Amino acid sequence: MKALTWQGNQDVQIADVPDPKLQDPTDAIIKVTSTAICGSDLHLYGVLGPYLKPGDVLGHETMGIVEEVGAEVTHIKPGDRVVVPFNVSCGSCWMCSRGLYAQCETTQIRAEGKGAMLFGYTSLYGSLPGGQAEYLRVPQAHFGPIKVPEGAPDDQFLYLSDILPTAWQAVRYADVPAGGTVAVLGLGPVGQFAARVARQLGAARVIGVDLVPERLALAERFGVETLDLADLGDVGDVASALIELVDGRGPDAVIDAVGMEAHGSRPVALAQKLTGLLPDAVAQKVTDKMAVDRLDALHAAVKGVRRGGTVSVSGVYGGELDPMPMMEMFDRGIQLRMGQAHVRRWTDEILPLVSDESDPLGTLDLATHHLPLADAPQAYEMFQKKADGCIKVVLKP
Repeated sequence: MKALTWQGNQDVQIADVPDPKLQDPTDAIIKVTSTAICGSDLHLYGVLGPYLKPGDVLGHETMGIVEEVGAEVTHIKPGDRVVVPFNVSCGSCWMCSRGLYAQCETTQIRAEGKGAMLFGYTSLYGSLPGGQAEYLRVPQAHFGPIKVPEGAPDDQFLYLSDILPTAWQAVRYADVPAGGTVAVLGLGPVGQFAARVARQLGAARVIGVDLVPERLALAERFGVETLDLADLGDVGDVASALIELVDGRGPDAVIDAVGMEAHGSRPVALAQKLTGLLPDAVAQKVTDKMAVDRLDALHAAVKGVRRGGTVSVSGVYGGELDPMPMMEMFDRGIQLRMGQAHVRRWTDEILPLVSDESDPLGTLDLATHHLPLADAPQAYEMFQKKADGCIKVVLKP
């Protein structure tokens, strides 16, 4: 089959790889009908390259048609249309029984000290082939895949795989009081959905911060007040603007939807790039013990939220030596929540909204580019550079 493979730093290529086959009685094979490029995939494109090997199949936002199922898979059957959560969870272990599916003890990558296995996401998370391909093997398919109705466009349900539950969790973790205010830093796909979900769940004001005109314009269409980062400057300016906008005290919650590759922090950005160019064995040790993230967004969130407020982090971080303003966080009583999305914990809440023909979350108003899988290498470059107004890419095998 054809699949998108990682070949080196900022080098992804379409290649022929073996068709997946059932390996366990809890497996399923799906024929992929849509697969998206996630902002987290861009970390693999550069920063996390040392944990990949040439030929690894990328992608973790996937849906399609069931081709085969193992003997222990009974809730889906061949011909069903399904969305595949990006994390692989069994649904019944100690963690899963508490709704902590991203920490599934059945699929935890204990050798690396990491949580549940992820599709297409490095040796840190199991080196499981991803979904930017014609076919996908789905482990733990007795629990994971979400059956969705026939007929509606793929985009209506595709984002249940990752970015919509990630945004939903970010808002739930933010604990915005009814009638309260939340700021969203970063208006990429997760930030766009977080802003929409916050309004859906009762926030009176949603303020979005970004520097890409197309992202700001899209958020405004959904009733979001926007701040252009290009007009604000550094972390202190962003925080001061948020405080000034909300009664001189700041929003009740701030969602960091940016993560490790925030704008700013040029020395750290250079260090990340240089680490990615080291031999893998050396780069892995440096990343594991000495990595530092670009923290502009997180620091702005911490400094801009009101006293006693909550910072909810959905952007991916990977640093081990990140400096944080602990005195200020302690003095201001900041609550901090974060983590990989527990996809299946939220999908029952989200499904009625994405099934609604009125499309209240705007699932059909997010993707700016629908491209064939063959164009994936160019799409990665376009998405990374935010070229051609690119906000979200959906690939069609």
